[in-house]
Amino acid sequence: MTRLLSTLALLWRLSVPYFRSEDRWAGRGLLAAVIAIELGIVAISVLINQWNARFYNALQEKNWDTFVSELLYFCALAAIFIVLAVYQLYLNQWLQIRWRRFMTNRYLTQWLDGGNHYRMQLLGDAADNPDQRISDDIQLFVDRTLSIGVGLLSSVVTLGSFVVILWSLSNEAPLRLFGVDMAIPGYLVWSALIYAVFGTWITHLIGRPLIGLNFNQQRYEADFRFNLVRVRENAEQIALLRGETAERNRLLERFSFVVANWLAMMSRQKKLTSFTAGYNQFSNVFPFIVVSPAYFAGAIQLGGLMQTSSAFGSVQGALSFFVSSYRQLAEWRSVIERIDGFEAAVAGGHRIADDPQAIKVTTGDGAAGVSIDNLDLRLPNGQSLLDANGVAIRPHDHVLVNGPSGSGKSTLFRAIAGIWPFGSGTVTLPANAHVMVLPQRPYLPIGTLHAAIAYPALPEAFDAARVRDAIAAVGLPALTERLGEEAHWSRMLSLGEQQRLGIARALLNAPDFLFLDEATASLDEPAEATLYKLIGERLPETAVISIGHRSTLAAFHQRRLEVTRDGKSAQLRETAIAR
Repeated sequence: MTRLLSTLALLWRLSVPYFRSEDRWAGRGLLAAVIAIELGIVAISVLINQWNARFYNALQEKNWDTFVSELLYFCALAAIFIVLAVYQLYLNQWLQIRWRRFMTNRYLTQWLDGGNHYRMQLLGDAADNPDQRISDDIQLFVDRTLSIGVGLLSSVVTLGSFVVILWSLSNEAPLRLFGVDMAIPGYLVWSALIYAVFGTWITHLIGRPLIGLNFNQQRYEADFRFNLVRVRENAEQIALLRGETAERNRLLERFSFVVANWLAMMSRQKKLTSFTAGYNQFSNVFPFIVVSPAYFAGAIQLGGLMQTSSAFGSVQGALSFFVSSYRQLAEWRSVIERIDGFEAAVAGGHRIADDPQAIKVTTGDGAAGVSIDNLDLRLPNGQSLLDANGVAIRPHDHVLVNGPSGSGKSTLFRAIAGIWPFGSGTVTLPANAHVMVLPQRPYLPIGTLHAAIAYPALPEAFDAARVRDAIAAVGLPALTERLGEEAHWSRMLSLGEQQRLGIARALLNAPDFLFLDEATASLDEPAEATLYKLIGERLPETAVISIGHRSTLAAFHQRRLEVTRDGKSAQLRETAIAR
Protein backbone atom coordinates (compact mmCIF):
# COMPACT_ATOMS: atom_id res chain seq x y z
CA MET A 1 0.00 0.00 0.00
CA THR A 2 2.88 2.35 0.80
CA ARG A 3 4.46 1.74 -2.62
CA LEU A 4 1.09 2.25 -4.30
CA LEU A 5 0.49 5.56 -2.54
CA SER A 6 4.02 6.77 -3.32
CA THR A 7 3.56 5.82 -6.98
CA LEU A 8 0.23 7.68 -7.16
CA ALA A 9 1.78 10.74 -5.50
CA LEU A 10 4.67 10.64 -7.97
CA LEU A 11 2.26 10.19 -10.89
CA TRP A 12 0.27 13.21 -9.72
CA ARG A 13 3.41 15.34 -9.47
CA LEU A 14 4.57 14.37 -12.96
CA SER A 15 1.16 14.76 -14.61
CA VAL A 16 -0.37 17.86 -13.04
CA PRO A 17 2.00 20.48 -14.56
CA TYR A 18 0.62 19.87 -18.06
CA PHE A 19 -2.99 20.23 -16.99
CA ARG A 20 -2.08 23.53 -15.32
CA SER A 21 0.01 24.82 -18.22
CA GLU A 22 -0.89 27.26 -20.97
CA ASP A 23 -2.24 24.30 -22.94
CA ARG A 24 -4.42 23.22 -20.01
CA TRP A 25 -7.81 23.90 -21.61
CA ALA A 26 -7.02 21.89 -24.71
CA GLY A 27 -5.53 19.12 -22.57
CA ARG A 28 -8.47 19.05 -20.17
CA GLY A 29 -10.95 19.12 -23.04
CA LEU A 30 -9.29 16.22 -24.85
CA LEU A 31 -9.03 14.22 -21.62
CA ALA A 32 -12.71 14.85 -20.86
CA ALA A 33 -13.63 13.75 -24.39
CA VAL A 34 -11.59 10.54 -24.09
CA ILE A 35 -13.23 9.78 -20.72
CA ALA A 36 -16.72 10.55 -22.04
CA ILE A 37 -16.20 8.24 -25.01
CA GLU A 38 -14.97 5.49 -22.69
CA LEU A 39 -18.13 5.87 -20.61
CA GLY A 40 -20.16 5.63 -23.82
CA ILE A 41 -18.34 2.41 -24.75
CA VAL A 42 -19.15 0.95 -21.33
CA ALA A 43 -22.80 1.94 -21.82
CA ILE A 44 -22.85 0.08 -25.14
CA SER A 45 -21.38 -2.96 -23.37
CA VAL A 46 -24.30 -2.86 -20.93
CA LEU A 47 -26.81 -2.64 -23.80
CA ILE A 48 -25.13 -5.56 -25.57
CA ASN A 49 -25.32 -7.57 -22.36
CA GLN A 50 -29.07 -6.99 -22.25
CA TRP A 51 -29.26 -7.79 -25.96
CA ASN A 52 -27.63 -11.19 -25.26
CA ALA A 53 -30.65 -12.33 -23.25
CA ARG A 54 -33.19 -11.31 -25.91
CA PHE A 55 -31.15 -12.61 -28.86
CA TYR A 56 -30.38 -16.07 -27.45
CA ASN A 57 -33.95 -16.46 -26.17
CA ALA A 58 -35.13 -15.73 -29.72
CA LEU A 59 -32.79 -18.45 -30.97
CA GLN A 60 -34.05 -20.91 -28.39
CA GLU A 61 -37.70 -20.08 -29.21
CA LYS A 62 -37.00 -19.98 -32.98
CA ASN A 63 -38.67 -16.55 -33.18
CA TRP A 64 -37.68 -15.21 -36.63
CA ASP A 65 -39.09 -11.68 -36.26
CA THR A 66 -37.38 -11.09 -32.93
CA PHE A 67 -34.19 -12.60 -34.30
CA VAL A 68 -34.13 -10.15 -37.26
CA SER A 69 -35.00 -7.09 -35.15
CA GLU A 70 -32.30 -7.95 -32.61
CA LEU A 71 -29.74 -8.34 -35.39
CA LEU A 72 -30.61 -4.86 -36.67
CA TYR A 73 -30.40 -3.50 -33.12
CA PHE A 74 -26.95 -5.08 -32.74
CA CYS A 75 -25.78 -3.55 -36.03
CA ALA A 76 -26.80 -0.10 -34.77
CA LEU A 77 -24.90 -0.61 -31.53
CA ALA A 78 -21.87 -1.92 -33.43
CA ALA A 79 -21.87 1.14 -35.73
CA ILE A 80 -21.96 3.51 -32.75
CA PHE A 81 -19.21 1.49 -31.04
CA ILE A 82 -16.96 1.72 -34.13
CA VAL A 83 -17.38 5.51 -34.34
CA LEU A 84 -16.63 5.91 -30.63
CA ALA A 85 -13.59 3.62 -30.82
CA VAL A 86 -12.14 5.48 -33.81
CA TYR A 87 -12.55 8.92 -32.25
CA GLN A 88 -11.32 7.76 -28.88
CA LEU A 89 -8.06 6.59 -30.49
CA TYR A 90 -7.78 9.82 -32.51
CA LEU A 91 -8.39 12.13 -29.54
CA ASN A 92 -6.17 10.01 -27.29
CA GLN A 93 -3.27 10.31 -29.73
CA TRP A 94 -3.91 14.05 -30.09
CA LEU A 95 -3.74 14.44 -26.31
CA GLN A 96 -0.59 12.29 -26.20
CA ILE A 97 1.37 14.46 -28.62
CA ARG A 98 0.31 17.71 -26.94
CA TRP A 99 1.20 16.36 -23.49
CA ARG A 100 4.48 14.95 -24.76
CA ARG A 101 5.35 18.26 -26.45
CA PHE A 102 4.83 20.10 -23.17
CA MET A 103 6.89 17.64 -21.13
CA THR A 104 9.69 17.53 -23.72
CA ASN A 105 9.91 21.31 -23.82
CA ARG A 106 9.83 21.50 -20.01
CA TYR A 107 12.54 18.91 -19.43
CA LEU A 108 14.75 20.21 -22.23
CA THR A 109 14.54 23.69 -20.71
CA GLN A 110 15.39 22.43 -17.22
CA TRP A 111 18.19 20.21 -18.52
CA LEU A 112 19.85 22.85 -20.68
CA ASP A 113 19.19 25.86 -18.44
CA GLY A 114 22.36 27.73 -17.52
CA GLY A 115 24.73 24.85 -18.25
CA ASN A 116 22.82 22.50 -15.95
CA HIS A 117 23.42 19.57 -18.34
CA TYR A 118 27.16 20.11 -17.82
CA ARG A 119 26.87 20.25 -14.03
CA MET A 120 24.84 17.02 -14.06
CA GLN A 121 27.73 15.30 -15.84
CA LEU A 122 30.21 16.69 -13.33
CA LEU A 123 28.08 15.37 -10.49
CA GLY A 124 28.30 11.89 -11.96
CA ASP A 125 25.22 11.99 -14.22
CA ALA A 126 23.03 10.04 -11.77
CA ALA A 127 20.31 10.15 -14.42
CA ASP A 128 22.04 8.06 -17.07
CA ASN A 129 21.35 8.83 -20.74
CA PRO A 130 19.25 12.03 -20.49
CA ASP A 131 18.59 11.74 -24.25
CA GLN A 132 16.73 8.47 -23.73
CA ARG A 133 14.78 9.80 -20.76
CA ILE A 134 13.64 12.85 -22.69
CA SER A 135 12.80 10.99 -25.91
CA ASP A 136 11.71 7.45 -25.04
CA ASP A 137 10.69 7.66 -21.38
CA ILE A 138 8.45 10.69 -21.81
CA GLN A 139 6.73 9.06 -24.79
CA LEU A 140 6.19 5.85 -22.80
CA PHE A 141 5.04 7.78 -19.73
CA VAL A 142 2.34 9.68 -21.62
CA ASP A 143 1.20 6.61 -23.57
CA ARG A 144 1.08 4.29 -20.56
CA THR A 145 -0.50 6.87 -18.26
CA LEU A 146 -3.39 7.43 -20.65
CA SER A 147 -3.88 3.78 -21.61
CA ILE A 148 -3.66 2.50 -18.03
CA GLY A 149 -5.67 5.42 -16.63
CA VAL A 150 -8.47 5.02 -19.16
CA GLY A 151 -8.36 1.25 -18.73
CA LEU A 152 -8.66 1.57 -14.96
CA LEU A 153 -11.55 4.02 -15.29
CA SER A 154 -13.27 1.65 -17.70
CA SER A 155 -12.81 -1.21 -15.24
CA VAL A 156 -14.28 0.81 -12.37
CA VAL A 157 -17.30 1.98 -14.39
CA THR A 158 -17.79 -1.50 -15.87
CA LEU A 159 -17.67 -2.99 -12.40
CA GLY A 160 -20.25 -0.53 -11.11
CA SER A 161 -22.54 -1.09 -14.08
CA PHE A 162 -22.42 -4.88 -14.20
CA VAL A 163 -22.37 -5.62 -10.48
CA VAL A 164 -26.01 -4.48 -10.32
CA ILE A 165 -26.91 -6.69 -13.28
CA LEU A 166 -24.99 -9.68 -11.93
CA TRP A 167 -26.54 -9.27 -8.47
CA SER A 168 -30.05 -9.36 -9.89
CA LEU A 169 -29.16 -12.35 -12.08
CA SER A 170 -27.93 -14.14 -8.96
CA ASN A 171 -31.50 -14.02 -7.66
CA GLU A 172 -32.95 -15.29 -10.96
CA ALA A 173 -30.44 -18.15 -11.15
CA PRO A 174 -29.83 -19.28 -7.55
CA LEU A 175 -26.76 -21.31 -6.70
CA ARG A 176 -27.52 -25.02 -6.99
CA LEU A 177 -25.19 -27.62 -5.49
CA PHE A 178 -25.92 -31.35 -5.50
CA GLY A 179 -29.54 -30.67 -6.43
CA VAL A 180 -30.09 -28.21 -3.58
CA ASP A 181 -30.66 -24.44 -4.06
CA MET A 182 -28.37 -22.32 -1.86
CA ALA A 183 -29.74 -18.90 -0.90
CA ILE A 184 -26.61 -16.73 -1.15
CA PRO A 185 -27.48 -13.15 -2.19
CA GLY A 186 -25.27 -11.96 -5.06
CA TYR A 187 -23.25 -15.17 -5.12
CA LEU A 188 -22.18 -14.51 -8.71
CA VAL A 189 -20.61 -11.22 -7.64
CA TRP A 190 -18.79 -12.87 -4.76
CA SER A 191 -17.57 -15.65 -7.05
CA ALA A 192 -16.12 -13.13 -9.52
CA LEU A 193 -14.53 -11.16 -6.67
CA ILE A 194 -12.85 -14.21 -5.12
CA TYR A 195 -11.63 -15.40 -8.53
CA ALA A 196 -10.17 -11.96 -9.39
CA VAL A 197 -8.53 -11.36 -6.00
CA PHE A 198 -6.84 -14.75 -6.14
CA GLY A 199 -5.58 -14.07 -9.68
CA THR A 200 -4.33 -10.57 -8.82
CA TRP A 201 -2.45 -11.78 -5.75
CA ILE A 202 -0.69 -14.61 -7.62
CA THR A 203 0.09 -12.33 -10.58
CA HIS A 204 1.71 -9.75 -8.31
CA LEU A 205 3.83 -12.37 -6.56
CA ILE A 206 5.09 -13.69 -9.90
CA GLY A 207 5.44 -10.41 -11.79
CA ARG A 208 6.78 -7.99 -9.16
CA PRO A 209 10.47 -8.42 -10.22
CA LEU A 210 9.55 -7.16 -13.71
CA ILE A 211 9.52 -3.57 -12.41
CA GLY A 212 13.24 -3.60 -11.66
CA LEU A 213 14.04 -5.67 -14.75
CA ASN A 214 12.22 -3.19 -17.02
CA PHE A 215 14.09 -0.30 -15.39
CA ASN A 216 17.44 -1.98 -16.00
CA GLN A 217 16.54 -3.02 -19.54
CA GLN A 218 15.87 0.56 -20.55
CA ARG A 219 19.15 1.64 -18.97
CA TYR A 220 21.21 -1.10 -20.64
CA GLU A 221 19.60 -0.45 -24.03
CA ALA A 222 20.34 3.27 -23.72
CA ASP A 223 23.95 2.62 -22.65
CA PHE A 224 24.50 0.31 -25.62
CA ARG A 225 22.98 2.83 -28.04
CA PHE A 226 25.05 5.66 -26.55
CA ASN A 227 28.28 3.72 -27.04
CA LEU A 228 27.34 2.93 -30.64
CA VAL A 229 26.91 6.66 -31.24
CA ARG A 230 30.30 7.29 -29.61
CA VAL A 231 31.95 4.90 -32.07
CA ARG A 232 30.30 6.66 -34.98
CA GLU A 233 31.37 10.09 -33.72
CA ASN A 234 34.98 9.00 -33.17
CA ALA A 235 35.32 6.79 -36.25
CA GLU A 236 38.52 8.48 -37.48
CA GLN A 237 40.42 8.14 -34.20
CA ILE A 238 39.32 4.51 -33.83
CA ALA A 239 40.38 3.70 -37.38
CA LEU A 240 43.75 5.41 -36.99
CA LEU A 241 44.47 3.49 -33.80
CA ARG A 242 43.18 0.22 -35.30
CA GLY A 243 40.85 0.08 -32.35
CA GLU A 244 38.05 -1.85 -34.04
CA THR A 245 38.70 -5.05 -32.08
CA ALA A 246 38.78 -3.18 -28.78
CA GLU A 247 35.58 -1.32 -29.66
CA ARG A 248 33.87 -4.51 -30.77
CA ASN A 249 34.75 -6.21 -27.48
CA ARG A 250 33.64 -3.18 -25.50
CA LEU A 251 30.33 -2.96 -27.37
CA LEU A 252 29.71 -6.68 -26.99
CA GLU A 253 30.38 -6.35 -23.28
CA ARG A 254 27.73 -3.60 -23.10
CA PHE A 255 25.37 -5.72 -25.15
CA SER A 256 25.92 -8.67 -22.83
CA PHE A 257 24.16 -6.70 -20.11
CA VAL A 258 21.21 -6.22 -22.48
CA VAL A 259 21.12 -9.95 -23.22
CA ALA A 260 21.48 -11.05 -19.58
CA ASN A 261 18.72 -8.75 -18.38
CA TRP A 262 16.54 -9.74 -21.33
CA LEU A 263 16.95 -13.41 -20.46
CA ALA A 264 15.96 -12.64 -16.87
CA MET A 265 12.87 -10.82 -18.19
CA MET A 266 12.08 -13.78 -20.47
CA SER A 267 12.21 -16.17 -17.54
CA ARG A 268 9.99 -13.98 -15.40
CA GLN A 269 7.54 -13.26 -18.24
CA LYS A 270 7.32 -16.99 -19.02
CA LYS A 271 6.19 -17.65 -15.47
CA LEU A 272 3.79 -14.72 -15.55
CA THR A 273 2.34 -15.69 -18.94
CA SER A 274 1.92 -19.29 -17.83
CA PHE A 275 -0.33 -18.15 -15.02
CA THR A 276 -2.20 -15.29 -16.74
CA ALA A 277 -2.87 -17.33 -19.91
CA GLY A 278 -4.34 -20.14 -17.85
CA TYR A 279 -6.23 -17.66 -15.70
CA ASN A 280 -7.77 -15.93 -18.73
CA GLN A 281 -8.66 -19.19 -20.46
CA PHE A 282 -10.35 -20.63 -17.38
CA SER A 283 -12.26 -17.37 -16.91
CA ASN A 284 -14.11 -18.13 -20.19
CA VAL A 285 -15.71 -21.26 -18.75
CA PHE A 286 -15.81 -20.36 -15.05
CA PRO A 287 -19.16 -18.48 -15.23
CA PHE A 288 -20.75 -21.43 -17.10
CA ILE A 289 -19.53 -23.79 -14.37
CA VAL A 290 -21.12 -21.58 -11.72
CA VAL A 291 -24.44 -20.97 -13.54
CA SER A 292 -24.95 -24.18 -15.51
CA PRO A 293 -26.64 -26.08 -12.65
CA ALA A 294 -29.43 -23.50 -12.62
CA TYR A 295 -29.74 -23.69 -16.42
CA PHE A 296 -29.98 -27.46 -16.51
CA ALA A 297 -32.50 -27.32 -13.67
CA GLY A 298 -34.69 -25.12 -15.88
CA ALA A 299 -34.41 -22.03 -13.66
CA ILE A 300 -33.19 -19.85 -16.56
CA GLN A 301 -33.34 -19.92 -20.36
CA LEU A 302 -30.39 -19.91 -22.79
CA GLY A 303 -30.62 -16.13 -23.07
CA GLY A 304 -30.36 -15.80 -19.30
CA LEU A 305 -27.36 -18.13 -19.28
CA MET A 306 -25.56 -16.10 -21.97
CA GLN A 307 -26.44 -12.79 -20.29
CA THR A 308 -25.17 -14.10 -16.96
CA SER A 309 -21.96 -15.35 -18.59
CA SER A 310 -21.43 -11.99 -20.30
CA ALA A 311 -22.10 -9.99 -17.13
CA PHE A 312 -19.91 -12.31 -15.06
CA GLY A 313 -17.11 -11.96 -17.61
CA SER A 314 -17.41 -8.15 -17.50
CA VAL A 315 -17.27 -8.04 -13.71
CA GLN A 316 -14.46 -10.57 -13.53
CA GLY A 317 -12.55 -8.73 -16.28
CA ALA A 318 -12.93 -5.41 -14.46
CA LEU A 319 -11.76 -6.94 -11.20
CA SER A 320 -8.85 -8.61 -13.03
CA PHE A 321 -7.56 -5.35 -14.51
CA PHE A 322 -4.21 -5.71 -12.74
CA VAL A 323 -3.83 -9.29 -13.95
CA SER A 324 -4.34 -8.42 -17.62
CA SER A 325 -2.28 -5.21 -17.45
CA TYR A 326 0.55 -6.30 -15.18
CA ARG A 327 3.29 -6.15 -17.84
CA GLN A 328 2.24 -2.65 -18.83
CA LEU A 329 2.05 -1.66 -15.17
CA ALA A 330 5.56 -2.97 -14.52
CA GLU A 331 6.96 -1.07 -17.50
CA TRP A 332 4.99 2.04 -16.53
CA ARG A 333 6.32 1.96 -12.98
CA SER A 334 9.91 1.70 -14.21
CA VAL A 335 9.34 4.63 -16.60
CA ILE A 336 7.94 6.74 -13.76
CA GLU A 337 11.01 5.95 -11.65
CA ARG A 338 13.35 6.92 -14.50
CA ILE A 339 11.61 10.24 -15.10
CA ASP A 340 11.59 10.92 -11.37
CA GLY A 341 15.31 10.12 -11.26
CA PHE A 342 15.91 12.53 -14.14
CA GLU A 343 13.98 15.27 -12.33
CA ALA A 344 16.02 14.65 -9.19
CA ALA A 345 19.28 14.88 -11.15
CA VAL A 346 18.16 18.12 -12.83
CA ALA A 347 17.22 19.55 -9.43
CA GLY A 348 20.62 18.46 -8.07
CA GLY A 349 22.39 20.39 -10.84
CA HIS A 350 20.38 23.52 -10.06
CA ARG A 351 20.90 23.05 -6.33
CA ILE A 352 24.70 23.00 -6.58
CA ALA A 353 24.60 26.17 -8.69
CA ASP A 354 22.34 27.91 -6.15
CA ASP A 355 24.45 26.84 -3.18
CA PRO A 356 25.42 30.00 -1.24
CA GLN A 357 28.94 28.56 -0.88
CA ALA A 358 29.37 27.96 -4.64
CA ILE A 359 31.27 30.23 -7.01
CA LYS A 360 29.11 33.22 -7.87
CA VAL A 361 29.20 35.05 -11.18
CA THR A 362 27.64 38.49 -10.76
CA THR A 363 27.27 41.60 -12.86
CA GLY A 364 27.91 45.13 -11.67
CA ASP A 365 26.94 48.40 -13.33
CA GLY A 366 30.14 50.01 -12.10
CA ALA A 367 32.42 47.14 -13.14
CA ALA A 368 34.81 48.17 -15.89
CA GLY A 369 36.12 44.67 -16.55
CA VAL A 370 36.25 41.14 -15.20
CA SER A 371 37.33 40.91 -11.57
CA ILE A 372 38.11 37.74 -9.62
CA ASP A 373 37.98 37.88 -5.84
CA ASN A 374 38.74 35.18 -3.26
CA LEU A 375 38.26 32.47 -5.86
CA ASP A 376 38.89 28.95 -4.62
CA LEU A 377 38.48 26.52 -7.51
CA ARG A 378 37.76 22.95 -6.47
CA LEU A 379 37.04 19.63 -8.14
CA PRO A 380 33.59 18.05 -7.69
CA ASN A 381 35.08 15.81 -4.97
CA GLY A 382 36.13 18.89 -2.99
CA GLN A 383 39.84 18.75 -3.80
CA SER A 384 41.43 22.20 -4.08
CA LEU A 385 42.59 23.10 -7.60
CA LEU A 386 43.43 26.80 -7.93
CA ASP A 387 43.29 30.01 -5.87
CA ALA A 388 42.92 33.45 -7.42
CA ASN A 389 42.32 36.79 -5.75
CA GLY A 390 42.44 40.39 -6.87
CA VAL A 391 42.73 39.48 -10.54
CA ALA A 392 41.34 42.06 -12.94
CA ILE A 393 40.91 41.89 -16.70
CA ARG A 394 40.18 45.29 -18.17
CA PRO A 395 38.47 46.10 -21.47
CA HIS A 396 40.85 45.95 -24.43
CA ASP A 397 43.31 43.81 -22.39
CA HIS A 398 45.22 41.03 -24.11
CA VAL A 399 46.14 38.54 -21.39
CA LEU A 400 48.09 35.28 -21.73
CA VAL A 401 47.43 32.55 -19.16
CA ASN A 402 50.24 30.04 -18.65
CA GLY A 403 50.82 27.13 -16.32
CA PRO A 404 51.40 23.39 -16.20
CA SER A 405 48.85 21.08 -17.79
CA GLY A 406 46.12 20.10 -15.35
CA SER A 407 46.71 23.12 -13.11
CA GLY A 408 43.17 24.50 -13.54
CA LYS A 409 43.50 27.03 -16.37
CA SER A 410 40.57 25.70 -18.40
CA THR A 411 38.54 25.30 -15.21
CA LEU A 412 39.21 28.97 -14.47
CA PHE A 413 37.63 29.86 -17.82
CA ARG A 414 34.65 27.63 -16.99
CA ALA A 415 34.20 29.41 -13.68
CA ILE A 416 34.30 32.83 -15.37
CA ALA A 417 31.72 31.56 -17.90
CA GLY A 418 29.48 30.55 -14.97
CA ILE A 419 29.33 26.80 -15.59
CA TRP A 420 31.74 25.64 -12.86
CA PRO A 421 30.14 26.03 -9.40
CA PHE A 422 32.55 23.93 -7.36
CA GLY A 423 34.46 26.10 -4.94
CA SER A 424 33.87 29.58 -3.56
CA GLY A 425 34.52 33.17 -4.41
CA THR A 426 33.14 35.75 -6.80
CA VAL A 427 33.58 36.60 -10.46
CA THR A 428 32.20 40.03 -11.39
CA LEU A 429 31.41 40.96 -14.99
CA PRO A 430 30.35 44.31 -16.39
CA ALA A 431 26.62 44.67 -16.87
CA ASN A 432 25.46 43.41 -20.27
CA ALA A 433 28.95 42.16 -21.11
CA HIS A 434 29.11 39.60 -23.90
CA VAL A 435 31.53 36.82 -22.93
CA MET A 436 32.55 34.11 -25.39
CA VAL A 437 34.73 31.09 -24.59
CA LEU A 438 36.26 29.11 -27.48
CA PRO A 439 37.52 25.65 -26.46
CA GLN A 440 40.21 23.70 -28.26
CA ARG A 441 37.59 21.72 -30.19
CA PRO A 442 34.80 24.03 -31.38
CA TYR A 443 31.22 22.81 -31.39
CA LEU A 444 29.74 22.84 -34.89
CA PRO A 445 26.07 21.78 -34.86
CA ILE A 446 24.77 19.60 -37.66
CA GLY A 447 23.04 21.79 -40.24
CA THR A 448 24.01 24.41 -42.74
CA LEU A 449 27.50 25.89 -42.60
CA HIS A 450 25.91 29.32 -42.17
CA ALA A 451 24.06 28.15 -39.03
CA ALA A 452 27.15 26.36 -37.68
CA ILE A 453 29.29 29.50 -37.87
CA ALA A 454 26.58 31.85 -36.58
CA TYR A 455 26.00 29.62 -33.51
CA PRO A 456 24.94 30.40 -30.81
CA ALA A 457 23.18 33.23 -32.64
CA LEU A 458 20.46 32.43 -35.16
CA PRO A 459 21.57 32.27 -38.81
CA GLU A 460 19.43 35.32 -39.58
CA ALA A 461 21.59 37.41 -37.27
CA PHE A 462 24.33 37.62 -39.94
CA ASP A 463 23.78 38.05 -43.66
CA ALA A 464 25.51 35.69 -46.08
CA ALA A 465 27.99 38.31 -47.31
CA ARG A 466 29.22 38.95 -43.78
CA VAL A 467 29.62 35.25 -43.07
CA ARG A 468 31.52 34.70 -46.32
CA ASP A 469 33.84 37.56 -45.44
CA ALA A 470 34.59 36.04 -42.02
CA ILE A 471 35.27 32.60 -43.55
CA ALA A 472 37.61 34.05 -46.15
CA ALA A 473 39.37 36.17 -43.52
CA VAL A 474 40.28 33.12 -41.40
CA GLY A 475 41.81 31.38 -44.42
CA LEU A 476 39.01 29.12 -45.70
CA PRO A 477 37.91 30.75 -48.99
CA ALA A 478 36.95 27.35 -50.44
CA LEU A 479 34.05 27.14 -47.97
CA THR A 480 32.50 30.49 -48.86
CA GLU A 481 30.22 28.93 -51.51
CA ARG A 482 28.95 26.16 -49.20
CA LEU A 483 26.99 28.25 -46.71
CA GLY A 484 23.69 26.58 -47.57
CA GLU A 485 25.08 23.04 -47.49
CA GLU A 486 23.91 20.84 -44.62
CA ALA A 487 26.51 18.45 -43.20
CA HIS A 488 28.14 17.04 -40.10
CA TRP A 489 30.92 19.63 -40.20
CA SER A 490 32.83 18.23 -37.23
CA ARG A 491 33.46 15.10 -39.30
CA MET A 492 34.11 16.74 -42.63
CA LEU A 493 36.64 19.34 -41.47
CA SER A 494 40.05 18.91 -39.83
CA LEU A 495 40.51 20.21 -36.31
CA GLY A 496 42.60 23.07 -37.69
CA GLU A 497 39.78 24.05 -40.07
CA GLN A 498 37.29 23.80 -37.22
CA GLN A 499 39.44 26.12 -35.11
CA ARG A 500 39.54 28.62 -37.96
CA LEU A 501 35.74 28.54 -38.09
CA GLY A 502 35.72 29.09 -34.33
CA ILE A 503 37.65 32.32 -34.84
CA ALA A 504 35.23 33.28 -37.64
CA ARG A 505 32.39 32.76 -35.16
CA ALA A 506 34.12 35.13 -32.73
CA LEU A 507 34.56 37.74 -35.47
CA LEU A 508 30.85 37.61 -36.24
CA ASN A 509 29.64 37.69 -32.62
CA ALA A 510 32.18 40.35 -31.56
CA PRO A 511 32.18 39.61 -27.81
CA ASP A 512 33.39 42.08 -25.19
CA PHE A 513 35.60 39.40 -23.62
CA LEU A 514 36.97 36.57 -25.75
CA PHE A 515 38.50 33.61 -23.91
CA LEU A 516 40.61 31.33 -26.12
CA ASP A 517 41.33 27.96 -24.47
CA GLU A 518 44.10 26.73 -26.78
CA ALA A 519 41.65 27.60 -29.55
CA THR A 520 44.44 27.79 -32.16
CA ALA A 521 46.65 24.96 -30.88
CA SER A 522 46.08 22.76 -33.97
CA LEU A 523 47.39 25.44 -36.35
CA ASP A 524 51.02 26.08 -37.21
CA GLU A 525 52.66 29.15 -35.72
CA PRO A 526 52.37 31.39 -38.85
CA ALA A 527 48.67 30.56 -39.20
CA GLU A 528 48.14 31.17 -35.48
CA ALA A 529 49.91 34.52 -35.73
CA THR A 530 47.74 35.51 -38.69
CA LEU A 531 44.56 34.77 -36.76
CA TYR A 532 45.70 36.73 -33.70
CA LYS A 533 46.51 39.71 -35.91
CA LEU A 534 43.08 39.33 -37.50
CA ILE A 535 41.41 39.37 -34.07
CA GLY A 536 43.33 42.52 -33.16
CA GLU A 537 42.26 44.23 -36.39
CA ARG A 538 38.61 43.10 -36.51
CA LEU A 539 37.88 43.19 -32.77
CA PRO A 540 39.81 46.21 -31.44
CA GLU A 541 37.31 46.71 -28.56
CA THR A 542 37.48 43.09 -27.41
CA ALA A 543 39.55 41.90 -24.47
CA VAL A 544 41.34 38.69 -25.44
CA ILE A 545 42.39 36.16 -22.80
CA SER A 546 44.32 33.15 -24.11
CA ILE A 547 45.50 29.86 -22.70
CA GLY A 548 48.52 28.65 -24.65
CA HIS A 549 51.90 27.06 -24.28
CA ARG A 550 53.72 28.47 -27.33
CA SER A 551 56.24 31.20 -26.63
CA THR A 552 55.19 32.94 -29.84
CA LEU A 553 51.85 33.89 -28.28
CA ALA A 554 53.58 36.42 -26.02
CA ALA A 555 53.88 38.85 -28.93
CA PHE A 556 50.09 39.22 -29.07
CA HIS A 557 49.48 39.89 -25.36
CA GLN A 558 50.38 42.72 -23.01
CA ARG A 559 49.87 40.89 -19.69
CA ARG A 560 50.53 37.45 -18.33
CA LEU A 561 48.77 35.43 -15.64
CA GLU A 562 50.66 32.34 -14.53
CA VAL A 563 49.55 29.39 -12.43
CA THR A 564 52.28 28.66 -9.91
CA ARG A 565 52.31 25.92 -7.31
CA ASP A 566 53.34 26.51 -3.73
CA GLY A 567 53.22 23.19 -1.94
CA LYS A 568 49.85 21.52 -2.48
CA SER A 569 47.97 24.65 -3.59
CA ALA A 570 48.18 26.49 -6.90
CA GLN A 571 47.81 30.25 -7.26
CA LEU A 572 47.12 32.54 -10.19
CA ARG A 573 49.59 35.43 -10.20
CA GLU A 574 50.51 38.15 -12.65
CA THR A 575 54.08 37.86 -13.90
CA ALA A 576 56.17 39.69 -16.44
CA ILE A 577 55.43 38.60 -19.97
CA ALA A 578 58.28 37.00 -21.89
CA ARG A 579 59.10 38.69 -25.18
